[in-house]
Amino acid sequence: MTLTHLDEHGAARMVDVSAKAATRREAVAEGFITIAESALTAIRDQAVAKGDVLAVARVGGIMGAKRTADLIPLCHPLPIDAVTLDLAVEATGIRATATVATTHGTGVEMEALTAVSVALLTIYDMAKAMDRGMTISGVRLLRKSGGRSGDWVA
Repeated sequence: MTLTHLDEHGAARMVDVSAKAATRREAVAEGFITIAESALTAIRDQAVAKGDVLAVARVGGIMGAKRTADLIPLCHPLPIDAVTLDLAVEATGIRATATVATTHGTGVEMEALTAVSVALLTIYDMAKAMDRGMTISGVRLLRKSGGRSGDWVA
């Protein structure tokens, strides 16, 4: 297997995607944050002193997708065509699902994963006074479409 982010001497490099066709590419990622019942109720009821946790987390996730290349070494800055960040309150916590799309020569998997991660970290930050034991888990790519490698589903 050839590692594309390493040159012939093993040094890190940014992959040249200039020869790749600009096609529609989309990625969907998810993650979960486990939250104590009392804190989860406060979030759901919008009773957190810092404000509307879900609204801020949604904006944070979208901003995270847009700033991925600033955070992940060797990640290409991409023109993001769309980002959606869905937050679902479940029995033991909140599930974040991000969908990111672009028309470019490389995919947006990292942007979708970053969106989910930043959204969940934002929830932690806004609710930590109520529950410092929150746990972020299950951050993963669910599917991607487009590009030379085609579609992929977890």
